[in-house]
Amino acid sequence: MRRTQLLLSIICFLSVYVNAQKSYQLMSPDQKLMAEVSVGEELTITLLHEETIVLAPSRVSMILQNGEVFGGKGEIQKVTRASVDKVIPSPFYKKDEVKDVYNEVAVHFRGNYRLVVRLYDDGMAYRFESQKRGPITVVSETMDLNFNADHTVYASHVNSKAPTFEEQYFNSFENPYVVLPITELNRERLFILPLLVEVGDGKKVCITEADLEDYPGMFMTNSNALFSLDALHAPVPKTTQQGGHNQLQMLVTERENYIAKTQGTRTFPWRVFLVSTEDKELADSDIVYRLAAPSRVPDIHWIKPGKVAWEWWNDWNLYGVDFSTGINNETYKYYIDFASRYGIEYVILDEGWAVNLQADLLQVVPEIDLPDLVAYAKERNVGIILWAGYYAFDRDMERVVKHYSELGVKGFKLDFMDRDDQEMINFLYRAAETCARHRMLVDFHGICKPTGLQRTYPNVVNYEGVNGLEQLKWSSPDYDMVTYDVTIPFIRMVAGPMDYTQGAMRNATRRGYYPSYSEPMSQGTRCRQLAMYVVFESPLNMLCDSPSNYMKEEECTEFIAEVPTVWDETIALDGKVGEYVVIARRKGEVWYIGGMTDWDAREIELDLSFLEEGSYEVELFRDGINAARAPRDYKKESFSIGESTKLKLQLAPGGGFAIKVKKNSAP
Repeated sequence: MRRTQLLLSIICFLSVYVNAQKSYQLMSPDQKLMAEVSVGEELTITLLHEETIVLAPSRVSMILQNGEVFGGKGEIQKVTRASVDKVIPSPFYKKDEVKDVYNEVAVHFRGNYRLVVRLYDDGMAYRFESQKRGPITVVSETMDLNFNADHTVYASHVNSKAPTFEEQYFNSFENPYVVLPITELNRERLFILPLLVEVGDGKKVCITEADLEDYPGMFMTNSNALFSLDALHAPVPKTTQQGGHNQLQMLVTERENYIAKTQGTRTFPWRVFLVSTEDKELADSDIVYRLAAPSRVPDIHWIKPGKVAWEWWNDWNLYGVDFSTGINNETYKYYIDFASRYGIEYVILDEGWAVNLQADLLQVVPEIDLPDLVAYAKERNVGIILWAGYYAFDRDMERVVKHYSELGVKGFKLDFMDRDDQEMINFLYRAAETCARHRMLVDFHGICKPTGLQRTYPNVVNYEGVNGLEQLKWSSPDYDMVTYDVTIPFIRMVAGPMDYTQGAMRNATRRGYYPSYSEPMSQGTRCRQLAMYVVFESPLNMLCDSPSNYMKEEECTEFIAEVPTVWDETIALDGKVGEYVVIARRKGEVWYIGGMTDWDAREIELDLSFLEEGSYEVELFRDGINAARAPRDYKKESFSIGESTKLKLQLAPGGGFAIKVKKNSAP
């Protein structure tokens, strides 16, 4: 009771709206988070965690083209409340079920709309819902996030350096993070979500969105107001023209003066605020999955996540073979044989199998005989996935998907969308639905972060929207991928799976790294690459390096090949944003644990008390004694432990470890 009174006092002190206004409070199930919705001249939301101000009163609204405002001087009709405690099955996720426990308040306004606010123990989400008849046009949406101090922000700019926001809406959603106070963020650049803010008392809030459908994605900007971040959305394209990468994109030449034309009766996307008291909580969040729309695919038995032998990162660079490698059947049969040997589920044909500059996926280059490859792969229990550029796929989607499904292809990796306006978000849903109807997987590349589509269409098995390992094919020698690797589990991974494309067998120190397109390398140690298969959520997971390199590294390859890609249980054991991370995941009775550090050597103590009672066999890959100088140096060890064991591990600079823990059978 005393805490509640204190929180109410803080809210009253914060409120800058002194005219008559109505306020409605909501507490999280554990009573630690408190939200207040205030309705007066403006509609504001305040969020606190115990005595910590997460969000000072922050204005939210939507403006329609007819001049109507959701969240203006709204007249309240009623207020309803609900409490929910249920479990969501999650068959292709990092755990087999997700607890969905929250309290909710809905403020209903005259004009057939309402604001819904939910509080979980780990965060808040809000959205507008409308019950209007017929279509509506949304001109803009306001989310002005106010903070009570010049907090530090972990933000990723768009990777477009265009001078205007309108031009920056075209970008690939992959860039490192800047770590700066709010007031020092670049006002001329858009920031992509998720975005992380330190809010004091060791707590952080990660901001993202969920259930994004028939609506544009959200960007953030540094507001002109003190200690404030504002939301922006790309307007609807008015005119487009074919162009961009190999004529596979649609470039926006002019935009409308509104962000969405949509149905008047609908729910709008959730605006999500994940609150942590310890950094490790960010690395195992289910908040986006909980908020996503339920599955629309009634039969999911055919959906098979797994691993992919991938040729693009290693530039089709095989050696010790008696044929000329490249985009031809001999090369791909070699990849298929490699995948079959190690039980890898798929081989991808990346860019090059379709005739260049035609944007026609039914025109296959003469060097490739797809029916022969699909049949060859099927005999060896390997599936084929095809890369496809956005425009080539979208212009003839139904015919292309039907044709390749009947041929026996298992899915598509779709690339170069590079926008998240309403038109492009609608494409994602159409692609997911069309592929699901024809029983094909989808891996989205060149697109924004996930917002829960992988729950709604479980055949969507991965997303890029991450500054992945491909960057090291061309980045400058001073590029810092290692720090990024131990930042994204706490920010980008909050949104969902990441097609980071790990697995490099050529590993480099900070000084030893250099860009190489045909023989690329990673930064950090070999064991770091192994750890990524456990740490990074990735239901369709690439083996990025050449089969020639993998077959020289039998121990590492066997470990990578056997690590599951979907899980029954996940526990974030330890971590600090930008410094280190340790995550444990269980499939059946086998646990895998992965850990990574930044460029600082580090000792990590693993507390294995989460294991059930009994004895266990451990397979450990750890940095070798010389890994600081030769990052490929590692040590594999096998030994027995009890469930209460604590392990101390030494990590080299840019290092990592990977562990398999299997319970001994009862005597």
